[in-house]
Amino acid sequence: MARYRGPVEKIERRFGVSLNLKGERRLAGKSALEKRPYGPGQHGQRRKKVSEYGLQLNEKQKAKFMYGLSEKQFRRLFTDANRQEGNTGENLISLLETRLDNVVYRMGFATTRRFARQLVTHGHVLVDGKRVDIPSFRVKAGQKIEIREKSKNNVQVKRAIELTNQTGIAEWVDVDKDKFFGIFTRVPERAEVEIPVEERLIVELYSK
Repeated sequence: MARYRGPVEKIERRFGVSLNLKGERRLAGKSALEKRPYGPGQHGQRRKKVSEYGLQLNEKQKAKFMYGLSEKQFRRLFTDANRQEGNTGENLISLLETRLDNVVYRMGFATTRRFARQLVTHGHVLVDGKRVDIPSFRVKAGQKIEIREKSKNNVQVKRAIELTNQTGIAEWVDVDKDKFFGIFTRVPERAEVEIPVEERLIVELYSK
């Protein structure tokens, strides 16, 4: 299954929760979810009874859409998390959070993960001084992430940095807004990652 490229606000309405798929519209209170807090389509306002499998699938889908992964990518990431020592669910969140596109988003250089991925794939991001155009690149503690010199005048990047005054910046990164770079100081603890996902249900889904 390919990565979803349709209307992202329809996804948020389906799950009834913000997945941070729209940046400035969400901050301005103009997201479709706030205007129409019910599912899309003519039957969107009907109450639906969800099975145990449905709940598990929903959690996986939410995580997949939030981080912008295809089904194949998400499955591979789960397999890696399952091979590591410790709690599989927490390992999965850690792997998702250390993706380069997510780190760029967490540092405030992009208002959404989708835009962060675009910055990476178009070569606007450097890791320890070298261009890396792979969104799934795993960032390690201590690595320096920066916007390359030619891209520092990008209007969207500048606007994203301005908006961090409202949204804040993750505690596990140290960012110099004026110089457009940040240090990924550490892998965050699960309790620090505020996302509307119950990874326990994802583990249950893949364990069947």
